[in-house]
Amino acid sequence: MIDVHAHFGRHEAKDASRVDEWHSGDAATVSRRAEAASIRWSIVSALTALQPYRGNIAKGNAEAVAAAEAHDNLLFWVVVDPARTETLAGSEQLLDHPRCMGIKMHPFMHDYDTRAMAGPVFDMAARHEAVILAHSGDTGSYPEDFIPWADRFPEVRLIVAHLGHGDDGLRSRQVHAIESARHRNIWTDTSSAMSMISGLIEWAVSRAGDDRILFGTDTPLYFTACQKARVESAEISPESKSRILSHNALALFAHKLSKRPEQS
Repeated sequence: MIDVHAHFGRHEAKDASRVDEWHSGDAATVSRRAEAASIRWSIVSALTALQPYRGNIAKGNAEAVAAAEAHDNLLFWVVVDPARTETLAGSEQLLDHPRCMGIKMHPFMHDYDTRAMAGPVFDMAARHEAVILAHSGDTGSYPEDFIPWADRFPEVRLIVAHLGHGDDGLRSRQVHAIESARHRNIWTDTSSAMSMISGLIEWAVSRAGDDRILFGTDTPLYFTACQKARVESAEISPESKSRILSHNALALFAHKLSKRPEQS
C-alpha cells in the first residue's frame, strides 16, 4: 500500500494548542503508524514548509529529505511556492533525489491563486517528468482552477487532493475535474475527513473510475489506520480497493520507484 498524501512535523495553524498538538507528529510517529497499518510507503511533506503563514519552504524541504533518508518507509514531496520564485530554484534540484516522488503545491497555505500562478510549477514538472500533488477545494485552489494548466501540459500528471473537500460544501469538484481534463491526466486522493462521508468514495469510483483515485491519509492530522479502513470497507469491488490502495500509485510513480533498489 502507498499513502500518497502524508505530512510530518508540528501543526501550527490553529489557535487552540491542544488541536495543534493532536494534529502534530514527527517523522518517527508517521513512520510507526504507517508500519502498524501495513502501509509500505508514505509520501510526506513537512508541515514546516506550509505553516505558520506561508511556511519556511527551504527548511521544510530539508526536513523532508532528512525524514525520508532516516525512515525506509518514507518518501517525500518537494514543496514549491510560485509566488516566491526563489523556492522554485531551491526545490528543483531535489527532484532528482531518489526518494523524491514529485512536487507539492499548496495555494491555500501559501496564499496565491492557482489560475494566475501555477504556470512555473507545471513547467518545472513537465521538464522533470514529475507528478504534482496539489491541495484543492478552497478559494484560489478549486480543482477546476487546475484544469487549464493540466490541458496545457498534457505530459504532467496532477493529483487534486482531498476528494470531497470544498470550502463551499460542494463535494463533487475533484471528480468533475477528472472528468473534464482533456488529456485524462488528473487524479484525486482520499486524504482528509471528507472521505469518511458515506457513499463518497463509492460515487467517485462510479464516476471517475477506480484508476483515478489514490489512497491518501493527510496524517498526522488524521489517524492513518482509520483512513485505510475507510477504503478497505468501501462498498466497491476488491479489485477497485487494490487499485486505490496500491496499484494506481505504483503505476503513477513507476518511473521513480523503478530506480529504487528495494521494492516490495
